[in-house]
Amino acid sequence: MPLDGDLTPGDVLDVELTGMAHGGEALGAAPDGRVVFVGGALPGDRVRARVAKVKKRWARAELEAVEQPSPMRAAPACPAAARGAGCCDYSHVAPGSQAELKREVLLGQLGALSRRSGVLDGFDAAARMEQRALEPALGWRTRVRLGVDSSGRAGVRKTRSNELVTSVACAQVAPGLLEGIVGEGARRFTPGAEVVAAVDADGLRHVVETKRAQRGRRVERIETVVEGSGTVTERAAGREFRFPATAFWQAHVAAPEAYTRIVETWGAGEYERRVGWDLYGGVGLFAPSIVRALGGGSVDTVDYSPAAAQPQPGMAGSDVTRHARRVDEALPGLPAPGLVVLDPPRAGAGEKVVSGIAAAAPARVIHVGCDPATFARDLATWGQSGYRVTRMELIDAFPGTHHFEAIACLEPAGRDESWLNRG
Repeated sequence: MPLDGDLTPGDVLDVELTGMAHGGEALGAAPDGRVVFVGGALPGDRVRARVAKVKKRWARAELEAVEQPSPMRAAPACPAAARGAGCCDYSHVAPGSQAELKREVLLGQLGALSRRSGVLDGFDAAARMEQRALEPALGWRTRVRLGVDSSGRAGVRKTRSNELVTSVACAQVAPGLLEGIVGEGARRFTPGAEVVAAVDADGLRHVVETKRAQRGRRVERIETVVEGSGTVTERAAGREFRFPATAFWQAHVAAPEAYTRIVETWGAGEYERRVGWDLYGGVGLFAPSIVRALGGGSVDTVDYSPAAAQPQPGMAGSDVTRHARRVDEALPGLPAPGLVVLDPPRAGAGEKVVSGIAAAAPARVIHVGCDPATFARDLATWGQSGYRVTRMELIDAFPGTHHFEAIACLEPAGRDESWLNRG
């Protein structure tokens, strides 16, 4: 039922925050009973906040002052975030508390939706979910996309705004990556463009300009190469990869090795069908690890990205087949798999893709999610499709932000697990 009350935009509230919501906002209760979300606040804070939006059951307010700070609160570690940039929205959270908040968010998202589907039957996520944080906690980002203002200055966008912070660089980026690109005396770029800067495994910096991307979409076409060749070299899982600086690659310097080890370890077993699917595979990062997990065999890697269609060094003549198509369109034509790895974008895989994979009856699935809400939704679909979680890990691959990765291993419900090498 709708709540009654006179709460209106512009009202100033004194709010005690009691929990953390997905998206980096803390939540508390307004005087009329509505849930109120406050960006920049933390559980344990008591704050003064100005109401910006009011809905039937909730409101969003902007932080004006912290009247009593939470024990989790710390001095901001990112100078750009301190000036309003949306890059490090956990910059004010003590490093030791970030993991606790992210775990709370993931468990909350898993909640009733996943439980009702049966996907967590036999798996107590609160007790059995593993968790780790990748190091380093600062200077970890090897690639970054920046906006360019009307004067040609590059910077990070402010929270919920098109305005840019151009005076200082974000603390996430690898040392030297934005030197001469952001800050006083930095070079100028094409107004309205976007700048992609990346440092690769050889320590070479590549700086390119692209057209501005629509929200939630990736632009891979390079308009201008400003520095370097525009083609990065990366290494992981014993293989070398070369691709445009604009193509997707895990941002944290330690993430590619961490994820490929999980795929190889969790996926290892004796398979009746030694065929693997690498879905949303990008440039094929997981393909070598899937081959090793299968003990040989073949892998079909699928991604609509132009970079995904390019052959990679060291894979010539291997049993890796590339499909430059949308995943949902490619599934019906793929050979029946034993092992499936999927790493969908933030929007998740969705019911059509999850159901399509389940219909192919793989013996094991490793599902990587970068958004806890869509990850939980996809897990619920796995449960409805007859799969159960056997292992799960939360990986903080985005220190200083509310983002993290969640990885789940799923198998058909009721399967005799004696055939599997648990690794």
